[in-house]
Amino acid sequence: MAKAFASQGDMTEKKTSFTEIGEGLWAFTAEGDPNSGVIIGDDSVMVIEAQATPRLANKVIEEIRKVTDKPITHLVLTHYHAVRVLGASAYPVNQIIMSDDARAMVVERGQEDWDSEFQRFPRLFEGHESIPGLTWPTTTFSDSMTVYLGNRRVDIMHLGRAHTAGDAVVWVPDQEVMFTGDIVEYHSACYCGDGHLTEWGDTLDEIAAFAPRSIAPGRGDALVGDEMVTAAIENTRDFVESTYRPAARVAASGGSLKDAWDAVRAECDPKFSDYAIYEHCLPFNVARAYDEARGIDTPRIWTAQRDLEMWEQLQG
Repeated sequence: MAKAFASQGDMTEKKTSFTEIGEGLWAFTAEGDPNSGVIIGDDSVMVIEAQATPRLANKVIEEIRKVTDKPITHLVLTHYHAVRVLGASAYPVNQIIMSDDARAMVVERGQEDWDSEFQRFPRLFEGHESIPGLTWPTTTFSDSMTVYLGNRRVDIMHLGRAHTAGDAVVWVPDQEVMFTGDIVEYHSACYCGDGHLTEWGDTLDEIAAFAPRSIAPGRGDALVGDEMVTAAIENTRDFVESTYRPAARVAASGGSLKDAWDAVRAECDPKFSDYAIYEHCLPFNVARAYDEARGIDTPRIWTAQRDLEMWEQLQG
């Protein structure tokens, strides 16, 4: 390889924030690193996204303990990616919840994804030696399910394919607040390497139809207020479309993956090059967009070896 992946040398620790986005609702954010969400009910707490390792999960738990001593009983994982799920053992929960499709992807590609992500972005796996193994849900759902934390209702739904085929969102109707996982990002690149780019916009429309007052996105700052929510949804849409369109044009004309890389860079660099993890995501985004445009519906499994082979193709 001519050079390493962008994130292999990214070892700068990010400053974390814990922002209240509704009554008893919090977003744990980290300057473009993976976010987590917290829902405080009458008698218990739900966490959304586990973080990549138990050590990192404990940073979320420390923030929770500053605002409540209620037990943490539920953990929702919006999708299967290692940086979201492998810290689950830190939480003393009764239920770990995923969509049926997300669980199926743990079965199909969970270990490969772990190996791949660890190679690409080692900083996000601080304390990786404490991970006991793959994270498995105790509870799954197909379209939607409801959890009551005392009287507080929490709806967990699959609204469509986007960041992955199994994405879940979490809706708290009493505050009109949504936790979207990586379907929505804010001033952070979308990772599209396992995505469904042509359906992502429809799923964003489903989210927008709820008219959330606030959103905890997958990465980036908490989104509070109609203006910020709308801007983030539309910016996410622009990012995904700006990635897919040039790759699709190249695929239609019989061009190569490297041609697609050049075309996507030409469209995306002027708008998004200063976004968090942009360079990290870009090669995987181009590869998936190019595949999807050539009719490959199910994203090919990323392995540590496939990562390297793809990267070598793009250096030509």
